[in-house]
Amino acid sequence: MIESTVSLSKSCRILYVIGQLGKGGSERQLSYLLEGMNREEYRPAVVVWHYDPSAFYVRHIQQIAVPVHGISGNAAWWRKLSALRYLIKRVSPEVIHSYSFYTNFAVWLCSRGCKTLPIGSIRDSFISERRNSGQMLGRLSARLPATQIANSSVAKGLAEESRPPFRPVKVHLVQNGVDLDLFTPHPSLPKEPVLLAIGRLYAMKRWDRLIRAIHIVASKGLTIKAKLAGEGPLRKDLEQQAEDLGVRHLIEFLGLRSDICELLASCSFLVHTADEEGSPNVIIEAMACGRAVIATDVGDIPFLISDGITGFIVHRNDEQSLVRHMITLSNDPFACAQMGYNGRSKAVRDFGLQRFVSETLNAYRAAGWQDGSTSRKHIVNHSSSI
Repeated sequence: MIESTVSLSKSCRILYVIGQLGKGGSERQLSYLLEGMNREEYRPAVVVWHYDPSAFYVRHIQQIAVPVHGISGNAAWWRKLSALRYLIKRVSPEVIHSYSFYTNFAVWLCSRGCKTLPIGSIRDSFISERRNSGQMLGRLSARLPATQIANSSVAKGLAEESRPPFRPVKVHLVQNGVDLDLFTPHPSLPKEPVLLAIGRLYAMKRWDRLIRAIHIVASKGLTIKAKLAGEGPLRKDLEQQAEDLGVRHLIEFLGLRSDICELLASCSFLVHTADEEGSPNVIIEAMACGRAVIATDVGDIPFLISDGITGFIVHRNDEQSLVRHMITLSNDPFACAQMGYNGRSKAVRDFGLQRFVSETLNAYRAAGWQDGSTSRKHIVNHSSSI
């Protein structure tokens, strides 16, 4: 029932439970957290609720000597609960942190009667998280564990404003981090303007809005080439939309990519057109790479981007502003470069891994974790040069 990379008898202090370990934002943030913390001191381990041994981050986490325990993805719900309960009793964690919203209730339930502190997560919009998890599980996972960590101030606010009883008692804000050694600035911009968009090809991402904007820009006599990295059920529809609008030759559909650093280096600026977000990794990754960003005013994006300084924020339904800012950055490489420099400075100041790890551990302590660490070196050093 449980697949493990180490003996189940090996104890850990902090146990993370996540839905899966594919190429997703939550998975990347968990990887950052594990990389950044002092693993010898905190002895973390990971449980994957829908385990796939070939998933992207499984091998990466194993390579940094963090045990990965997998629960069969095809197992019945009650069997998954039984497996998680068994594992908790065997490894005796001090903290068990659900890193996917829909595993919140399972983490709380399986930790009952054990000497472990359960922590939940809100990784996206609180309302959509609750809705997407199903009527019953969504409500239970919104309430339990009583303490949860949100990665966006908007999600935190929505959780705190929701009607009781289906809301957490306490929500801590820990914004996402970025590996500043991996995502580094590229000094030169392409000779011709190239915009980059990264994200799943789902309705909420509103890539149809971006394609229309590219069409409007082209109709004004300005050619902008675009790269769209991501995969999803709407790919054929989006390709057909581009064909119908006569801009298919301007848009390169790249599919799922892992070379995000290289893609950011090859573009002039990033565009993000979503209708719904939490705290998107790609925004801070673009800033860390010294790229200007144009993005809609959803989730925590207005807190991530300094409007007019590191990029532009547009209302989600204001496509004229989107077009205008795309033209501005395409025609003004100096503005692109200056906004990119400002973005890198902000990323170094606000989104480094040391801050991310420290705030996460402090949230555990605030929730009642009696951290008995004797060492003061709780975080692995990461450089933060501009």
